[in-house]
This record gives sequence, structure tokens and C-alpha cells, in this order.
Amino acid sequence: MTVLTFTLILILAAFLAGLLGSLTGLGGGVVVIPVLTLCFGIDFHYAIGAALIASIATSSGSASAYVREGITNIRLGMFLEIATTIGAVCGAFIAIWMPTNIIAVIFGVVMIMTAVLQQRRKVDHENVVGSTMAKKLQLYGSYPTKEGMKSYQLTNVAGGFSIMLSAGVLSGLLGIGSGVLKVLAMDAAMKVPFKVSTTTSNFMIGVTAVASAVVYLQRGYIDPGIAFPIIIGVLAGSMSGARLLKRMNVSVLRKIFSVAIALVALNMIYNGIMGKF
Repeated sequence: MTVLTFTLILILAAFLAGLLGSLTGLGGGVVVIPVLTLCFGIDFHYAIGAALIASIATSSGSASAYVREGITNIRLGMFLEIATTIGAVCGAFIAIWMPTNIIAVIFGVVMIMTAVLQQRRKVDHENVVGSTMAKKLQLYGSYPTKEGMKSYQLTNVAGGFSIMLSAGVLSGLLGIGSGVLKVLAMDAAMKVPFKVSTTTSNFMIGVTAVASAVVYLQRGYIDPGIAFPIIIGVLAGSMSGARLLKRMNVSVLRKIFSVAIALVALNMIYNGIMGKF
């Protein structure tokens, strides 16, 4: 395979990663890592480094559009970012010393768990009574819908903050931008509307990924020949996803979210158990 062919394939895969990450809050790593490790046989640590770059690009490409549309809860994102950043640095140091086959199995298990949990919820949260802590921190907000602006409140701030700490560890360990647990923390624990949790996750992903990417950069696990094509593709995909989100309903988003991660999860677990990484 020539360098040009390799680069074009990476750009296409990154475009799909950016599109999916933008629509679901995943961050793009869920597509980038399987492509690099399963299709090209690239070392898992280099794949994680590239996936973190993809997560940063996804956040940069789509977060600005979501903020402009008024969907993202910036105050909530900045508050929860305290936990994810601390966790991301810890996770990155753990990943440097952990065997790659174990990381692959953890990656697959987290993806399957996310797919199952995401399908359990059928409707958006309605009439949520905000907790005292959420009101003190002014974490409530509103977002645009077809019927106009819709206000919402949230609860269980401490629980969501704790899950975000784990989300940060997963970001550094797996290179998935921690969007998986970020969406679940805001959606399931804090009762934030799905579109708000998804877009706020995109807003947070960039900072979380940067924190752990610094560790990988210092260890030499970020290869420009891999990272640059991924940045181009992910930016294009994430900006396309930002435009599509306004025209898609929540049920479609959940199906995209669950099907995509379930398909790659089994492959990752199998290859990890068989020691192919």
C-alpha cells in the first residue's frame, strides 16, 4: 500500500469518526482505534494517541457550532471538566504501562456496556426538579427545539461529578475522548436532556483529550503521519455532524450511538483475548 492510499483511507475513516462523534458525543476514537489497530496493525498506544487527536479535532469542529446554536450548557461543561481533566492525566499514565491486549478488552467491554445502557432509555427526561446543588451552581439552562426554547433543570450533581472522574480516566486509558461516560453521566445520572448532554460532551472532550494527549506526546506515541490525516477527516466529519444534529430526532441518535459501538466492541474483545495486539 502506498503512502497516498494509506493517507486517503485514514482521511475517510476519520471523516466517519468525526461524523459519528459529533452526532453522539463519542469523540471519534470509537472508529479511529479499531481502524488503526484491526485494519492496519498499528500499535495500540499509537492508535490511542491518534484517537486523542481525533477527539480534540471533533470537539473543535462541532463544539463551536453547538455553542452558537445555544444547545451546549457551557457552565455545566466547565464545572464537570475539573473531574475529567484530573482523571485523564491519571488514565494516560496507567495506559503507558498497561499491556495493550488488556486495554483492548477494556475498550470492548466499555463499548458494549454503553450500547446496552443507552438503549434502556426510550424518552427524554421531563419535568425534572433540580437539586439544591444544581441551583446554587446555576447549572440549569434551556435549548432550542422545533417548538421553541425549552427550559430544563438537573439533579445528582455529586453523582455526575464522580462518573466524570471515571470518564476522564477512560479518556486517557482508551483514547475515546470519554464521551461515552460523559453522555451517560449527564443523561442518566443528572437527568440532562439527550441533545444537551451530547453537545456539552463535545464541548468538554477537547480539553479532556488534551490533558491526556500531553502524556502520549511526551512518550512519543503521537505520529504526525497518522495524526494529520485524521485531523483533516475528523474536522470535516464533525462539522457535517453539527449540521445534521438539528434535523435528527433523539431516537435516531441513540440507534447510531448503539449500533456503531456494538459492532466494533466484539472485535476488540476477541482480538484482545487472543493476544493479537
